[in-house]
Formats: sequence, C-alpha cells, structure tokens
Amino acid sequence: MGRRIELNEAKRQLESLFEVALKGEEVLIAQNDQPVLKLIPICKVARERKAGSAKGLIKLASDFDAPIEDFRTYTE
Repeated sequence: MGRRIELNEAKRQLESLFEVALKGEEVLIAQNDQPVLKLIPICKVARERKAGSAKGLIKLASDFDAPIEDFRTYTE
C-alpha cells in the first residue's frame, strides 16, 4: 500500500512526496478524506535489488543437470 495524505498537507510537502513517488511508492492525495489523485512516476522505477526476492519463483526439473542424450556424441 502507498502513502495517503490530505491535499492541504500535500501542498506543503510536495517536494518530499515527489521523492517518495520517484522511489516507487504510491502517494494518494485526498480531499475531504476521499482519495482524488495518485502521484506515481511516469517511467518505470528501478528498484533496489534484494537478495532472495525471487526465491520460489523459479522451478528446475529434478533432472536439470542430467546428461542430455542428444548431445552425448558431442561430449565423447
């Protein structure tokens, strides 16, 4: 989830909200407690790489490193 802020406060903090959005965090600007604007960057934000963030997303076959029969002639 992103950050939510009232319009009057957003006016005072625009520069810091700009930095927050550039880091990839969504900023919702509300008026009378109702969200009316979403501040997001136009270009894709490069996020900092984090070790282990893709854990569990890649599955390898149990025989992944087994010799491939079709290539046996190339290795002999």
